[in-house]
Amino acid sequence: MKHEALLNLFEEKPGEFISGEEISRQLLISRSAVWKQINKLRELGYEFEAISRVGYRISGTPDLLNAMEIQMALKTRRFGRKVKIIETTSSTQEDAARLAEEGAAEGTLVIANEQTAGRGRQGRKFYSPRGKGIWMTLLLRPEKPLPYTPQLTLLSGVAVCRAIRQLTGVEAGIKWPNDLLVNGRKICGILLESAAEDELVRYCLAGIGIDANVEPEDYPEELRSIATSLKAEAGNKINRNQLIAAIMNEFEMLYDLYCTEGFQPIAALWEALSVSLGREVRTKSRLGPVTGIARGLDESGALIVEQSSGERLVVFSGEIELGT
Repeated sequence: MKHEALLNLFEEKPGEFISGEEISRQLLISRSAVWKQINKLRELGYEFEAISRVGYRISGTPDLLNAMEIQMALKTRRFGRKVKIIETTSSTQEDAARLAEEGAAEGTLVIANEQTAGRGRQGRKFYSPRGKGIWMTLLLRPEKPLPYTPQLTLLSGVAVCRAIRQLTGVEAGIKWPNDLLVNGRKICGILLESAAEDELVRYCLAGIGIDANVEPEDYPEELRSIATSLKAEAGNKINRNQLIAAIMNEFEMLYDLYCTEGFQPIAALWEALSVSLGREVRTKSRLGPVTGIARGLDESGALIVEQSSGERLVVFSGEIELGT
């Protein structure tokens, strides 16, 4: 492949600029083709410094997903101890579901470098570019009745938010029920799906998608005003392996706490990290649109919204829009 030959050229001259003319001559391709191959390497996570009439120089290389590096940073007993890394997949949720049906152990983690059909809540497509983010699914086998699974969605948000804050310093916050925001822009989405039998959960799949090193120009036009990345907010590249391990460490600690002490300590942590509480929110109920102030969580993890009349409604599912 031409972009691999181009990478070899740069590796032969580390730290040096190579002109477009020299690349064109050595690879026997046109100057426009040189630009296309440079962009292919950018899509793979390579960063370039380009100077007119001087050429190109590699200024950054991708952090490759590495199971050994992840596991060396783990403090867990179960979560992340079995890892499957896939270069390209349609969805890690689908891969994890197959492993779950085959009897994979709780804590099994599926990570992809790229998703071609990643999905978010309510069937939305989830943007998952190659080498730029964390696209993963964690297998859980909670001994809980099905109605308790929304609590695990909130637990997942707390685990990811705490890990991001600790590792990157980025002050992420949680928008009910499962989006992580920084300065009003989405940085992470979480999708929890369950398989049940006789109202008991057989397994849950915690899908987590984090825009770790996505560049502003990488986003489709419709996402540029509403999404951001950890790299953009922190001002430096994020080591994906280290962040994955940090999330697993937080997740197992909180999950064990939940299994022994119930939802209340998780709810308290969620409320401390929330960007929804105390703000006007808009959503829909069976009776129509609802507008009010988000006041807290009920014991199931549903959002309590206080309307102007003083009446309090409980919102169990759906999306909310944040007001002032």
